[in-house]
Formats: sequence, C-alpha cells, structure tokens
Amino acid sequence: MKDDQNRQRFRDVVLPHLDDALSLARWLTGSVSDGEDVVQEACLRAFAAIGSVGDANPRAWLLTIVRNTAFTWLAKNRPKTLIVTANDRLFEEAASQMTVREDAQTPESLLIAKADAEMLHRAIASLPVQYREIIVLREIEGFGYREIAEIASIPVGTVMSRLARARRLLIQQIGSLHSVGEGAA
Repeated sequence: MKDDQNRQRFRDVVLPHLDDALSLARWLTGSVSDGEDVVQEACLRAFAAIGSVGDANPRAWLLTIVRNTAFTWLAKNRPKTLIVTANDRLFEEAASQMTVREDAQTPESLLIAKADAEMLHRAIASLPVQYREIIVLREIEGFGYREIAEIASIPVGTVMSRLARARRLLIQQIGSLHSVGEGAA
C-alpha cells in the first residue's frame, strides 16, 4: 500500500515539473543528453525522498534535487573548468517554442528573432555556472529570490548579487557580440 501511495505522490509532485527540471539540467550541463541523464538520476532521488516533500513547493523541491544532482554529475563527469559551447540542438528546441504573433511574422522579423535568440543563448551559455544557474532560475524558470536561495542553498543577498553580476556579464557579452557583428557588416 505504501508503494502505491509513493507512486501516486511522485506522479502528483514530480511529473508536472519534469519540463522545468529538464530545462534547468540542460542549462547547467550544457547538453541535452547530459541533462536527460541528470533528470533521470534526480527522479530516482526524488522518488526515494518523496515522503519528505511535505507541504514544500513541489517545483522548488524538485529543482533543488535537479540542481544538486547536476553539480554532483558535473563533478564526476567534467573537468573542474567547464567550457560550454553553443548547443545547436537545444537552441533549435528553444527557438521552435518561441511564440511570435502570426500577423507579425515576416521573413525579416523571424530571422532577427532567431539571431537574437541565438545571441542570448550563447551569452547565457558563456556565463560561469554559478551565474548561469541564477539567471536561468530567475529569468527562464521564473523563480523569486527566496525560492532561488532555497534551491541553491545560498542567502537571498547572494542570489541578488549573483543575478546582478550575471545581468552585467550578459549585457557586456551581448554588447561585444553586437559590436563584432557591426564591424563585420
């Protein structure tokens, strides 16, 4: 009976947030397949701990597990210095999910939107992992500062400073990419 309750609780608590878990894992690992491996391991951990979720925010609880699993996975499978390259497959998936009003779609606007999305993706991917994690949780996943602090196990002030630093780095990165693009034209 307990196993049936745990399975149902897992379906209710974890499954609705799998897309968010996979998105975070992909951003942290820089790879679709590695992200899938991390989420699979995180789901095993979540199932083992499903009785401890209590009244906590299930999305934050799961993403905390995914985050911790991703960093454990990265420590085992990647060198200490992580170099992230552009992941075209992930970019294509993100670009295909972008919603643009149909009446505003022209070949030019689609090309500009695709180029902007690619530039932003590369800029985010180039951030050091501690800043990338915070920017993804805030700007892509939509978490508040307190939730991010809980997920990352850091003080709210650290979340705020890392987010500010990540935004500055993104602005610098996009500015330099834009300058290079203008120079090539």
